Amino acid sequence: MSGHSKWANIKHRKGKSDAARGKIFTKLGREIAMVVKQGGADPESNSKLRDVISKAKAANMPNDNITRSIKKAAGDTDGDNYEEISYEGYGPGGVAVIVEAMTDNRNRTAGDVRHYFDKFGGNLGQTGCVSYMFNKKGVILIEKTDKTVEDDLMMEALDVGAEDFSAEEDYFEVLTLPEDFSAVREALESKGYEFIEAGVEMVPETMTKLTEPKQIEFMDKLIDNLEDLDDVQNVYHNWERDEEQDEE
Repeated sequence: MSGHSKWANIKHRKGKSDAARGKIFTKLGREIAMVVKQGGADPESNSKLRDVISKAKAANMPNDNITRSIKKAAGDTDGDNYEEISYEGYGPGGVAVIVEAMTDNRNRTAGDVRHYFDKFGGNLGQTGCVSYMFNKKGVILIEKTDKTVEDDLMMEALDVGAEDFSAEEDYFEVLTLPEDFSAVREALESKGYEFIEAGVEMVPETMTKLTEPKQIEFMDKLIDNLEDLDDVQNVYHNWERDEEQDEE
């Protein structure tokens, strides 16, 4: 994904309402619960939990919420059992879309996801229909500030195992192999860097531009409605969103 487009996506998400941010915290709480049940409530011995905590902090989730989510999951041995599942399809204009969900009811989630693909000019496809257009990468975004020296950050990131480093207009991007993400994130965090985003993501190899106003409108609505579904954790796509389009 181009740096310009990625920043437009970040601004779009950050600009959502308080209610939408509350929903993001709820989803992060669900993700915390899942990794706690898988690996325990101690971040020292559960690297996945450390990763989700860092992700939650980057999303400005209050520490009290994070602590409550961990304690609740640790004591809730008979609670809902969620499974991770991915859906793939095409949005308007052939934009590739991957939807990652965490659900306790596959049929409900599949129906909800299919509904919005159909409603906004897309179609839900078979597993593998678009995932080959993406690479799984650890992604760490660090906002540019007067305190951040590009050359220092680049050397520190590469020294601790980062695969790639780039400087965009508004932020620095550090890419890692998925298996190296935790170590690189922790090393940079220990050096005092604060993250805009930090997680393992599906990164598109190529981007798709939309020029027709109706397609742009429908693609925007497709992403928003999918992200608003309670079961959906992440929506990845290769739409090259422009800030100018986002502000219209």
